[in-house]
Parts: sequence; structure tokens; C-alpha cells
Amino acid sequence: MTAAELSVGDVVAERTVHLTRESLVRYAGASGDFNPIHYRDDVAARVGLPGVLAHGMLTMGLSVETIVPWLGDAGRILEYGVRFTRPVVVDPENGADVAVTAKVGALDEGVARIDLTVTCVDTTVLGKAQVRVRVP
Repeated sequence: MTAAELSVGDVVAERTVHLTRESLVRYAGASGDFNPIHYRDDVAARVGLPGVLAHGMLTMGLSVETIVPWLGDAGRILEYGVRFTRPVVVDPENGADVAVTAKVGALDEGVARIDLTVTCVDTTVLGKAQVRVRVP
């Protein structure tokens, strides 16, 4: 898709990712982040959390990956930033569904700002999630 074919407000990608406790263990192994709040209910409760939490960087990564099929090349991503606003609590039985909608927020000379809306159980979990990408 070229910049000329895009308009502010266009939805360019959407998906829902189902996370399980197994997802968290796999991510911990890949990232080296073995903080027990990501896999032990007792530790999460002891530090005042509502349950075992998904890694913030896992949430951030799966969110931006949503636009890669639309882009066709992850190398077109110029910049990406988010604010972590709420945790993703991953239930031991049911897991958690993270929904991502990517919408064109701004266009400027071959660069698009894609705004990501990232929610779990109708709660925004990433704020000001924006990706700047090159568009031909």
C-alpha cells in the first residue's frame, strides 16, 4: 500500500492473541526474564498483584507484530514506543486475550504514524502505542 492510498483513520490491521501460562514460560526462556510474577500465583499475590502477569515486552512485541503482514517488511518500522498502562493478567485456566487494532494516525511525506489500540478484557493495556513506518 502506498502513502497515496492511505487516509488518517484507516484500520490497517487487527488481531487477537491468546496468551496462556505456557506462552509466558516460553517467553521467559527466550527473553531470560524469569521474574516469578510471570509464572507463580503465590509470588504475584504476595507483592500485591491481581495475578500472574504477562511480560510487558511480550505485550509490546506482539502488539507491533500485528502490522508486519500489512507492511510486508519489518524493516520499514522506523520507531516504536508505548506506555504501559495496565497489566495483562493471565488466568491459569483461561489465559488472556490481547486485542490489537492498528489505525493510521498521521501521514507525512512517506511516513505513516500507526496508532495501536491494545486491550485485554476491554481495558487498555498499552497507552500511546505508536509506530512510525516508511510507506512508499
